[in-house]
Amino acid sequence: MPKIKTSRAAAKRFKKTGTGKLKRMKAYKSHILTKKSAKRKRNLRQSTTVDSTNVKNMKKILPYL
Repeated sequence: MPKIKTSRAAAKRFKKTGTGKLKRMKAYKSHILTKKSAKRKRNLRQSTTVDSTNVKNMKKILPYL
């Protein structure tokens, strides 16, 4: 059986937690920050888990993570 290639773009963006879930950073924190409140920007700094509806596709592009 040949090896499956990992999506390198995804590998740089996602990490696995201790319980096996996928961890990601939140979006909308790169530009146009002047109109966003400090509270909103502070909450965007925190990481979150990948939604359960996307996990099946994520496992396909990250086979060895």
